[in-house]
Amino acid sequence: MPDVAHTFRAGHRIMVQIQSSWFPLTDRNPQKFMEIPKALSTDFVKATQRVYFGGTDGSKITLPVEER
Repeated sequence: MPDVAHTFRAGHRIMVQIQSSWFPLTDRNPQKFMEIPKALSTDFVKATQRVYFGGTDGSKITLPVEER
């Protein structure tokens, strides 16, 4: 989320999208260490994102909760 201090009312749900770039908010990510403005269309490769479930390596999002 590009900005901060979102407020969700009780009962609302959020959706999380896992991606390797913030395109179109920022430059496309070729998934290689290079000068992005000089990247050709052939320099861009598919990224693999993993979400781990459970255990000490589990992926997580921590959100603060403010009671009213």
